[in-house]
Amino acid sequence: MVAEHSFTSTIRKVLYSFFGNNSEAVFESSLLIQYLNEKTKSANKGSKARGSFANLYSIYVVVKDYIDHNYHKAKKGKYADYEGAIFSYLFKRQRELPFGAKLQNHSLNNRTNSEFQKFFPTANLIPIIRNQETNRYWVNDSLLWIDINKKWYNIAEAVIAIINEYIKTKQDSFVRFINQCQQMQTIGSKDKEGIKNFILGLLAPNVDARLFEIVSYSILKFYYIEQNIYWGYEIEKIEAENLKLYKTGRTNANDGGIDFVMKPLGRFFQVTETLDFKKYFLDIEKIEKYPITFVIKATDSIDEIRKRIESDALKTYPVKAIVKKYLDCIEEIINIPTLKDHLQTVEQNGLLHQVLNEIILQSKIEFNYFEEDED
Repeated sequence: MVAEHSFTSTIRKVLYSFFGNNSEAVFESSLLIQYLNEKTKSANKGSKARGSFANLYSIYVVVKDYIDHNYHKAKKGKYADYEGAIFSYLFKRQRELPFGAKLQNHSLNNRTNSEFQKFFPTANLIPIIRNQETNRYWVNDSLLWIDINKKWYNIAEAVIAIINEYIKTKQDSFVRFINQCQQMQTIGSKDKEGIKNFILGLLAPNVDARLFEIVSYSILKFYYIEQNIYWGYEIEKIEAENLKLYKTGRTNANDGGIDFVMKPLGRFFQVTETLDFKKYFLDIEKIEKYPITFVIKATDSIDEIRKRIESDALKTYPVKAIVKKYLDCIEEIINIPTLKDHLQTVEQNGLLHQVLNEIILQSKIEFNYFEEDED
């Protein structure tokens, strides 16, 4: 049974444009189309909903390579002679797609196949075939040919069209989000309460992980900037310095578990949306047990989060000393209620508008969105 959501009707329209009255049979018979249906649930949920670009784009580039070599028009089985696409080409093409500039190689190498198998555990099929020795890639041709009433239909072009529609929908929602931010910018000091409520709305538990990281950074940057420390290399030359928070790169980057760094204290911050203790311990391990602050997309209290991490960890590591060693590395936990409190402080310091400006700036950088008059 196909799971229905708002974008399903768009998928059906695309299929009908290619297959006419056979479109519903194609939908019901194609595991790949059903997988796309699962991965496009966030299409019409706005910019705050998590996008599923990585796995979709891995499928997109191998199918597009298939089409570029005209195998969708060739005789069924001909693709078996193809030498495969080079990884560097597919990876470059993936990053050239909208929202794809900082995607990693994980989806091409294993994540897409792994997730596909979770959805269809009895199918014994994976979408992407890889030769590790030659670093060549293929789309699984078996998933592109559908037999309807003893006639074979190739769905490659339909797959590309569906993903293109998803991209367009997500782009439109993001443009609306940026426009909404800019409207708030225009309002400025006239409606501080409106700006604050807008930013608070971006801290919802269902917000896109990348957007949550951007909003968290923007709030924390201007929360800490009003705080000073006094330090120096000589006691006679002690100076005051503002705490400055820096983003280490794009969101979801493979950066060893460091999302923000604070100067001059040298604090590390990692943003996460999971309460799985293994993720926390892995991040701590990657930076060799250096103290780290976790910014967590959760409304649970900080005590509840700590207790859950400890309780779950003890089930895997029954030696308390080992668990304690990791837990001692968690310098601070910042949850959604804490971020809201910090935003209140930022408002009192008259920096609310700066937070909004930072959200707009970081969002444009993250999602590669620039207006025509911008460099």
